[in-house]
Amino acid sequence: MFPEGSIGYSYEECRAIADWLLTQTAVRPLVGIVCGSGLGGLADLLKDQVAFNYRDIPNFPQSTVHGHAGRLVFGTLKGRPCVCMQGRFHLYEGYPIQKITLPMRIFKMLGVRTVILTNAAGGLNQDFKVGDIMIIKDHLNMPGFAGNNPLTGPNDERFGVRFPCMSDAYDRELLQMAMDVGSELGYSDFLREGVYCALGGPSFETIAECRMLHKLGVDAVGMSTVHEVIVARHCGMRVFALSLITNQAVMDYDSEEKANHNEVLQTAKQRAQQLEKLVSTMVIRMKHNNNYS
Repeated sequence: MFPEGSIGYSYEECRAIADWLLTQTAVRPLVGIVCGSGLGGLADLLKDQVAFNYRDIPNFPQSTVHGHAGRLVFGTLKGRPCVCMQGRFHLYEGYPIQKITLPMRIFKMLGVRTVILTNAAGGLNQDFKVGDIMIIKDHLNMPGFAGNNPLTGPNDERFGVRFPCMSDAYDRELLQMAMDVGSELGYSDFLREGVYCALGGPSFETIAECRMLHKLGVDAVGMSTVHEVIVARHCGMRVFALSLITNQAVMDYDSEEKANHNEVLQTAKQRAQQLEKLVSTMVIRMKHNNNYS
C-alpha cells in the first residue's frame, strides 16, 4: 500500500510483527503503557512477565537513548493484561516518524484498547515545580506545523480514517479518573493538568523558544508523545498521557540554570514511585469499569 522506497509500514508488515508477538506469549493485552525517560520501572510492576528486547523482534526499531531500556514487556497488573514499552523512539534519533509510531499500530493489533503514555518534560508554567506530574489535556504538535506528521502518505482505511479528529485526543473520562485517583492517593499538591508541546530535539529549547511557547499557552515541553497520540487515536485507542516535570525551562537571560539530561533522569528517579502508583491504580480501576477499557 506504500509506494516503493516508502518509509511507512504497510498493514501487512504491522500484522506480521503483531502475529509474531502473539505466538510468543499468551498475554492478550488490553492496556498499552509507554515509559518515558527514567520511568521504565512501570514495567517492573507487571506479574508473569514475558519480555522481548527490541532487537529480537522482527522489523522493530531500537532505542538508542540512555534511560530507555529497549524492551517490550507483557504481563498482568492485578489481573489486567498489559504490554509495556521500556524505551520509546524519538525524531532526534534519526528515525522516520512512521517508525517512531509503529508500536502504536502493533498495540492496536495486539488487542490494546487504552494507551497510557508517560514522558519527562520541562515546565513552562510558572506555577509548576520540578517533580510535579502534569496530566496532558491537549497538545501542540510543532513538527506537524512543518509537515512532519505520522499520518502523512497514503492512508489505509484498515488503520483508520484519512482525517482523524484531534479535539478529543486525550480521553476526558480518564483525565477525570486520574484526578480522582491522585486526590485519593494524596497527590493533589503535585498533580497538575496542562498543554504539552512536542519539539524535534535533541537540543534543549532556547530562551526565546521557551518564551514563545509560554505565550502560546504551553505548560510543558518535550520531545515525544504527540506523534504516538496521533497514531493511537487514528486507530481508535483511548489515550491518557502525563508528563513528569523534571526541570524548569529557562526563560530569563540572567539565569545560570542549564537544562541537562542527567537532571531529567534524577528527578524521574525521585518521583517514579508515585507516578507508578498513580498509573497502576488507574489500570486496576479500569478493570472494574467497562467504560474505561
